[in-house]
Amino acid sequence: MQIGAPPSQVVLFGATGDLARRKLFPALAALKARDKAANNFHVTAVARRELTTNTLRAAVQPFIGPDDDAGLEQLLSDCTFVQADVGDTATLVALREHLDSQAGGASANRLCYLALSPDLFLRAVSNLVDSGVLARCAHVQDPARRVLVEKPFGKSLQTARQLNEGLHELLEEEQLFRIDHYLGKETVQNLLGFRFHNAIFEPLWNRHHVELVEITVAETVGMESGRAAYYDGSGAVRDMLQNHMLQVLSLVAMEPPISLDAQAIRDQKVQVLRGLVAPDPAHAERGIVRARYTDGSVDGEAVPGYLHEQGVADNSTTETYVAVRAEIDTWRWSGVPFLLRHGKRLARRRTEIKVQFKTPPLQLFNHAPGVDEREYRAALRSGSLCQTRPNVLTLGIQPEETIRLGFGVKRPGADMIMAPAELDFDYREKFGESSAPAYERLLQDALNGDATLFLRADEIEASWAFADQVMADFTDPRVPLDEYTAGSWGPESADGLFYGCEGVWSRG
Repeated sequence: MQIGAPPSQVVLFGATGDLARRKLFPALAALKARDKAANNFHVTAVARRELTTNTLRAAVQPFIGPDDDAGLEQLLSDCTFVQADVGDTATLVALREHLDSQAGGASANRLCYLALSPDLFLRAVSNLVDSGVLARCAHVQDPARRVLVEKPFGKSLQTARQLNEGLHELLEEEQLFRIDHYLGKETVQNLLGFRFHNAIFEPLWNRHHVELVEITVAETVGMESGRAAYYDGSGAVRDMLQNHMLQVLSLVAMEPPISLDAQAIRDQKVQVLRGLVAPDPAHAERGIVRARYTDGSVDGEAVPGYLHEQGVADNSTTETYVAVRAEIDTWRWSGVPFLLRHGKRLARRRTEIKVQFKTPPLQLFNHAPGVDEREYRAALRSGSLCQTRPNVLTLGIQPEETIRLGFGVKRPGADMIMAPAELDFDYREKFGESSAPAYERLLQDALNGDATLFLRADEIEASWAFADQVMADFTDPRVPLDEYTAGSWGPESADGLFYGCEGVWSRG
């Protein structure tokens, strides 16, 4: 397979779907607008119903960036349309004949993007291989035949493993690009550079100096656009924790790779995921919280509770919020809690990582007034009086892409009283423009055969092993289904995942 050469044919299945019009066609148009010479690819849009240039333009235009109109017109002028069904091999043979008649013919590199329902992935790939659209590429001289699939990849460890095994019977692992769009976000990618390029942070990035790591993915949306039909059978763990959040966690916690090669990076990520340990509900202190939202108000607008959303079963027990206190059994992180939180209908849309560093060994400043030294030390030991945590590193992923470092400074005056301060970095302010959308970056990488930001089979399975354990613990009576008001920051019970003086969840 010609890993380094971009394919000249992009075959987009599900071309009339919501993902295609909102994300994929705008990303392809942006690539055309950025660099025509570097993105000399032809798109074939495949759908079960008829699609034309005019209908596609009307569907995609509202989502095109202000600088990408020319890219869209260039994309449309070179786009062809084929009516086909991945379940009908005869229509796929006609698709293969169409592709063979395009520039480059059968010798062109080919990327098939399956923007389809997950339950069609294996059947689609099998029929695409049978019809000749795809083929196993075992030699570097073969034209590239790549397939890109969306999440969710399976519904459990067992189903993910079965899907991997089925795909491996048809294609090489190097041909499979499992996408997680969170990995295309600039701040997520910057984790590698931030950690391993800056000598002032990497020596502190371990159990000796880090007290805890908090990862939050907060959303204000609920079940708009008929999403309940999917979500009620999925829930917060399958929809967000198993994929997006664990991928971010693996980048935060991984060991330095020997190079920036895709395999070297993914080797280190999978070691983190294999070392991830879910909390035990039998433990005296709580480690898992699940909940669903009730009627409330978000951004000043009244919204229904989850059980009142259209499409949600009356007897549903699906969680819309999950918080987990996990640990990673590795030499670097043993004993450091990783607190993961995700919820729908929360107070703000916010995705961030907080690395909270340990306090100095002696509390020299900000003694409580009226407390003598012995009482002060006893209160610190018992936890009835908590030291401030002045050093917190916060990496904002969305909506703002930022980095903030907290530290303490002395207040003006005669007394030694410390006050909190911050150093701020904002991507847009620094570079004068917002970073490219995630799908644009990931599509470019897939075109180039760069799998660094895509998921490998063993990563998927290690993630599901952890998620399955969390969901299995949902059946334990010590993990009830709590409730929280829409527009709040989630159930009060989630604060119990912070022990002693560790703090509370970030409020953005």
